[in-house]
Amino acid sequence: MADGEEVQITVFDNGPIEVAGPIKLVDENGHPIPFDSSESVFFCRCGQSGDKPFCDGTHDTCGFVHKVTK
Repeated sequence: MADGEEVQITVFDNGPIEVAGPIKLVDENGHPIPFDSSESVFFCRCGQSGDKPFCDGTHDTCGFVHKVTK
């Protein structure tokens, strides 16, 4: 990570996890997982995405409910 660049992770109520900033994404064997590194990455929390580990919006229709904020 270059100096001054920060990674921000946001967990959305009833939705995905957003990771913004410079990251490297690899599988358990260290092989790169391709993604557009110029944009934020959204990871599935509901377990129902057809594009795991990425979010495809399925949480909106599968009944996933998990509040993070109080």
